Amino acid sequence: MAGNSFEKFGTTSSELLRLGDWLTGHGATTAAMESTGVFWKPVWNLLEDRLALMLVNAQHVKKVPGHKTDISDCAWLAQLLECGLLKASFVPPRPQRELRDLTRQRTQLQGDRARVINRIQKTLEDANIKLASVATDITGKSGRAILNALVEGKVTAQQMAELVHKRMEAKKPAMREALVGKMTSHHRFMLGQLLVQIDALDELIESFDLRIEEVMSPLEKQAIKLLDEIPGFDVRTGQKVIAEIGTDMSRFATPQHLASWAGMCPPNHESAGKRRSRRVNKANKWLKSALTQAAWAASRKRRSYFSAQHRRLTTRRGIKRANIAVAHSLLVVAHCILSDKTSYTDLGAEFFDRLRDPERQAQQMVKRLERLGYAVEIKKAAA
Repeated sequence: MAGNSFEKFGTTSSELLRLGDWLTGHGATTAAMESTGVFWKPVWNLLEDRLALMLVNAQHVKKVPGHKTDISDCAWLAQLLECGLLKASFVPPRPQRELRDLTRQRTQLQGDRARVINRIQKTLEDANIKLASVATDITGKSGRAILNALVEGKVTAQQMAELVHKRMEAKKPAMREALVGKMTSHHRFMLGQLLVQIDALDELIESFDLRIEEVMSPLEKQAIKLLDEIPGFDVRTGQKVIAEIGTDMSRFATPQHLASWAGMCPPNHESAGKRRSRRVNKANKWLKSALTQAAWAASRKRRSYFSAQHRRLTTRRGIKRANIAVAHSLLVVAHCILSDKTSYTDLGAEFFDRLRDPERQAQQMVKRLERLGYAVEIKKAAA
């Protein structure tokens, strides 16, 4: 829509280019569109060099129910744009969008690989092979050697147990027992095909790793090195985070703005003086998934700030809320590191103890010991 003039356009490239000509011909310099699935992407890719484009959340620009048509939606968007009432969604530049495609597709492939491993486990259980009860990773070096031997079907359980790595020496007796089952030709065929799938997926994932490393800029690689110092982060997690938020933190005014955009903080939902649901928004599921996985790893790093935070919140709020809180903290740290280009410094496991009143903390410890049946007398150490 331009002024009071209406025109319809198709979705082919020639039609979208004609749309650009029509808009510029009417003197338009800015265009707004709703973020409906992936259908906005072709329009953005073809017209971003010709017009200032705004992508808006469809939830934020709803019309009065019962009066919705495509033409009225266009007119409503144009009116909101003219009045400056539209809030643009964050759309990264093309190189970052391409990096996002790569990291997201790799994540999908990793999910496919995990599902194939589950199918392998199902086939083994069907044959009463209890490999997973002894080996932590059934597709690791030892597990893969045993799986290959099961497919060939030419060795006994005792011989297969000898294929394990020397670090699993103590598990050999249990392994011999676990590998006794009824492996038929059907099971060997199914298992062989699943192993072929695993190999194909490993090859694809490796090709994506190489491509991601190839397309990343020196600035992005340096940012990943900084993020890799954060507990729970590794190179792949850093690549996912950079692909989603980029290296320029000026687009997010504060770490809290970034956390809100990523859906890593509870929203405000208050009515009549009462707080309603505090459940975090869905927002960016790719970034949230990477951060929650990193949070699990960070919470297990001993004598660290994040492990202390997770342990402290788990007792009061539960393990899932504690994990989201740690993920939120990781994102805040990432924002600060990328903004200041500084290395990570851990606050330590005693950080929360230093925040509390020493006298009150001592009283709480005394009460806990008294509940356990101890008589405690506190004596202050000499200065």
